[in-house]
Amino acid sequence: MINAQVTTLLERLARSTFPPYHELPPAVARRLYRETRAHVQTPPPVVQSTALKLAPGLAGPVPLRVYRPLGSKPEDFLPALVFFHGGGWTIGDLDTHDVLCRALSNEAHCAVLSVEYRVAPEASFPAAVDDAFAALQFAFKSAASLGIDAARVAVGGDSAGGNLAAVAAILARDANLPPLALQLLLYPATDQRMCHASIDRNGEGYLLTKQTMRYFRSNYLPDKSTYTDWRASPLLAPALAGVAPAHIVIAGYDPLCDEGAAYAERLEREGVASRCVEYDDMVHGFMTMNRVLDAADLAVRDCALALRNAFERAASTDRVTLARARQHERAGSA
Repeated sequence: MINAQVTTLLERLARSTFPPYHELPPAVARRLYRETRAHVQTPPPVVQSTALKLAPGLAGPVPLRVYRPLGSKPEDFLPALVFFHGGGWTIGDLDTHDVLCRALSNEAHCAVLSVEYRVAPEASFPAAVDDAFAALQFAFKSAASLGIDAARVAVGGDSAGGNLAAVAAILARDANLPPLALQLLLYPATDQRMCHASIDRNGEGYLLTKQTMRYFRSNYLPDKSTYTDWRASPLLAPALAGVAPAHIVIAGYDPLCDEGAAYAERLEREGVASRCVEYDDMVHGFMTMNRVLDAADLAVRDCALALRNAFERAASTDRVTLARARQHERAGSA
């Protein structure tokens, strides 16, 4: 059964005079999305610091907002989450996901690098993928100057950002980057064919609609032949073995529910540790609505715990690897 707070939210939205996103030009949809965030989000949590950094990208610099959590010191080398915001590859930005990034930084006690990737239709596929991977590479190459620990880096994102995080994890494996600690996928889009049952089951009346999904897809993927490109649909990747372990959040009344679950199932089949947590009475995007949905903060805390545990496992693995390397050096010099 749908959550009572969600019902109240849906009733309020039904009385709104604003048109749905798919009836608006992208620039107007972006402004509407940004300006309505304050109605569903609490004021931004205080963090220790934020800073703007620029990662070199294929088409120019990719802006990153770097958060450091309360209680951290400038000299600390923190674990890091490279985060990609949602918004259908069209309407989100650094500010729409500022509250979530601050909360994750404080709760997981990690740096968060929030990525301002190029959005569609001005920059269609694969521009966002290119920027996402450029940002991840920058995190590793510039770890020292960013004050992060390259042995404890995760990727994450919500919705379209979850899609980009999943793709970045595959690209990281294929490029032999240092192992990622975790991929944190919040109600991710994993299959652009829009063929899963939850799209029809939840495609009208629960915030994200089938029409809006088609609008976002047409902006991001104007060429229909790219729907099955695994960089757009990571569920269709040739192989997932060897990618980072995953923590996946899905919502029972979300059109993307089934494809998120399908991605978790495929990861498990191919030997990748994956935890899929379903909030069966929630809707798409609920984690950025903590002012009106209590489940949002609960989910953030659970995700932060998953990050902390993953960072600890990565640190333990790194200590074992270092000890073995030193042992090998001693044996070689004997």
